[in-house]
Amino acid sequence: MSRRQSGARPSGRSDRARKMRNVVAEKPKDPAALSWKTYGYAVLAMLVVFLLGAAAVWQEPLKVMGMLTRARLAYNGFHSEYTTIRGNRIHYYEGGSGAPVVLVHGLGSRAEDWANLMPQLKQAGFHVYAIDLLGYGRSAQPANAAYSIPEEAQYVEDFIAQRGLDKVSLVGWSMGGWVAMRVALDQPKRIGRLVLCNSAGIRFEPSFTIFDFEPTTIPAVQRLYRMLMPQPAEVPDFLARDMVRKFKQLNWVVDRSARSMFRGDDLLDGKLGRLQMPTLILWGKQDHLIPLATGISMHEEISQSVLEIYDGCGHLAPGQCAARIAPRLIDFLDGKEPQARKITEIGPS
Repeated sequence: MSRRQSGARPSGRSDRARKMRNVVAEKPKDPAALSWKTYGYAVLAMLVVFLLGAAAVWQEPLKVMGMLTRARLAYNGFHSEYTTIRGNRIHYYEGGSGAPVVLVHGLGSRAEDWANLMPQLKQAGFHVYAIDLLGYGRSAQPANAAYSIPEEAQYVEDFIAQRGLDKVSLVGWSMGGWVAMRVALDQPKRIGRLVLCNSAGIRFEPSFTIFDFEPTTIPAVQRLYRMLMPQPAEVPDFLARDMVRKFKQLNWVVDRSARSMFRGDDLLDGKLGRLQMPTLILWGKQDHLIPLATGISMHEEISQSVLEIYDGCGHLAPGQCAARIAPRLIDFLDGKEPQARKITEIGPS
């Protein structure tokens, strides 16, 4: 039986002819078309990422801002660490080498609020620690804690001792300044230099109540923000809404700290004269929360202190005016402080 009769397909010349027809039928791919197609996919992917990012910022702006701050600190060589003090987990940032500097944040705040100053201190040759006080940031929030000034000061003292630090430069901001002064009074041999930024700790007539620090509505957030800023400003509603959510999670800790401070049991009036280490007092001139007169009173009581007043800055001066503060702070920490009892006003650059 022949191959044609058996149904077998001829190979050879007929197969080659078919392949040639397929090759002729296929059009060559246009490199330009491929390039534009790839570019289009890339643009679409970027658009999707942008929209997802925008949605995240809109829904949880504080979370996104926190992620960016942590990334910036990591990029600048700061490591997020934990230690255990008095049975509680305490979070802190560490970076750099050289003379130790410990940064203590204020009420309702966290270590990351020092992020604008930390890289400059590290670059200047300091070993920087920024601690989350008990109850704040990523530190533990034990239900039975008082979150008072003496208790927070004890945690800072234990942190310094745990690391075997001596002649520490201790920098405190707002409530953190009060804590820092308490530590300096308790452990004067361990503290080489003291820096107070818009610090609480002595008696003054407040223009606010405890509840101003525990906002539960958008108007309440706006009111607190205006107290913290040198010029009246409005927080965008989407950000204020997220701030309300965040405050509600922390308000019980803030309430205990604030009530402890408002009672006045731990005020340091009449005790600051015992401080013997060089002391730098930094103040935002337009502080609507703790008036400049408070800083002047501290300066008058601490005989070896220097007061520097930053015009155009408010209560958040260490964060918002970091570019102006950092060089003078570094000079002080390096031992180049100006003559004691001096008051200097630094205008906007």
